[in-house]
Amino acid sequence: MKIHEYQGKGILKKYGVTVPRGTMAISREEADSAAKELFSAGATGVVVKAQIHAGGRGKGGGVKIAKSANEAGDIAEKMLGMKLITHQTGPEGRIVRRLLIEETLPIEKELYLGILVDRAEGKPVFMASAAGGMEIEQVAAENPDAILKQHIDPGMGLEAFQARKMAFALGLNAKQINPAVQFLSNLYKAFLDTDASLLEINPFITTTDGRLFALDAKLTFDDNALFRHPDIRELRDITEEDPLEVEASKYSLNYIKLEGSVGCMVNGAGLAMATMDIIKYAGGMPANFLDVGGGANAEQVAHAFEILLSDKSVKAVLINIFGGILRVDTLATGVVEAAKKTNIKLPVVLRLEGTNVNEGKKILMESGFNFVVADTMKDAADKVVAAARAV
Repeated sequence: MKIHEYQGKGILKKYGVTVPRGTMAISREEADSAAKELFSAGATGVVVKAQIHAGGRGKGGGVKIAKSANEAGDIAEKMLGMKLITHQTGPEGRIVRRLLIEETLPIEKELYLGILVDRAEGKPVFMASAAGGMEIEQVAAENPDAILKQHIDPGMGLEAFQARKMAFALGLNAKQINPAVQFLSNLYKAFLDTDASLLEINPFITTTDGRLFALDAKLTFDDNALFRHPDIRELRDITEEDPLEVEASKYSLNYIKLEGSVGCMVNGAGLAMATMDIIKYAGGMPANFLDVGGGANAEQVAHAFEILLSDKSVKAVLINIFGGILRVDTLATGVVEAAKKTNIKLPVVLRLEGTNVNEGKKILMESGFNFVVADTMKDAADKVVAAARAV
């Protein structure tokens, strides 16, 4: 689950991470009021920042500096409701519904900090780079040695010598080393306590008077751990998510929208990846990743089928099931129920193996629908790609 920058900064502030003073606003009036409060508190300027779940906001026109409260209000009025297009949103962009009104700071250096889980090592990895700012992706691609990686033993946590090593690598001066060690330690504690899968500060800045700030904050959380964090779960903004992905989450279905024309329904993430690969191998493009899980019931399968068909780009559907915990006859019953409910007209190709496979095939054959049952994954992929092209 992703959250907005202002929400991330609110969490980090609780852990002692220094962030600029700022307030979220959803109207011109709120933006004007927030800016007036900041100027009254001594700010020399304010920045109006669009709050969407995507990077590159500055280049897209979603970050503007104002020298007065009235100017901040004018910027907010223009920014709210605009379609913000960045390299991460794609051409469809995102509608700006929230803003962060924040004080400007006298920036000396822009640096980079990030923490994520290195799955190959089975450990969190803390990354730091003196080449911070908006082009960190380009730095990582062109000069990976510019990013220091410090793996953290889960049993030991971030040790002081590791934090000092990163602080020196960032080129901080002697007076900033100890505050930086505390800053990094607070970041790691926030990452660990909240079950985050990603915590990124870009840029992490030093000011001309020697202070350290998280000028931006990006946090992503492990969905499987949200039951431990009801306060974080409440921060979810479904307007920033694909409507079909939101609908799928209501039924504990794992759905991700893609850009192809072949809808995929499988049970198991590994099988899903293999299915998408073989569709590509057959010359097609998957329209989604949809894993109904090993323990799905007929109702969940029916909802999954309805979600697939709600995507107007889907021209044909491939259902690839290996029945173990999810029996094939249960899957077949759910598919037939959904087909009746949606009055499906699109071609549906199924490849079925496992528990009660013959009973499942019988249910499909006697349903009255023109389902195509394939013998192998390759056969299924060839048939569904051909069917999608014919629609």
